[in-house]
Amino acid sequence: MPLLEIETPRSLTDFVGREIGVTGWFTVTQDRIQQFAEATEDRQWIHLDRERAAKESPYGATIAHGFLTLALMSHFMSQVLHIRGGLRMIVNYGLNRVRFPSPVPAGSRIRARFTLQSFKELPDSMEAVFLATVEAENAAKPSCVAEWVIRYYV
Repeated sequence: MPLLEIETPRSLTDFVGREIGVTGWFTVTQDRIQQFAEATEDRQWIHLDRERAAKESPYGATIAHGFLTLALMSHFMSQVLHIRGGLRMIVNYGLNRVRFPSPVPAGSRIRARFTLQSFKELPDSMEAVFLATVEAENAAKPSCVAEWVIRYYV
């Protein structure tokens, strides 16, 4: 799906209830998982110890942190939506709901789908709620499903 380019954040009102984009595939390498573990101090064996994960993990390999998958949302959003102007700043306001239905094994390719669930004007900003669904290639279930709240300040 091509990049959606809109003039201002207000233009999002035309897309409520619609899928706005699907990203290209992104490979989650073991090196990236290692870097995330170091940055977050989350060094659980299921993410880092390939030999142990091959033997003891139900997934047969190391897997990405759920929060790593979630942290890639900004990268993915930049692939599907570009607002040309009328912005002072964009703020990640938070998440209403997040689930990790299936793992992302090291070396997997993932992509994200974004649907605009709602859009409202506030006194000092505009707020959009996106349903973000991260899919791993050839997986039966999504790897991450999140309601992501973004504030646009004009």
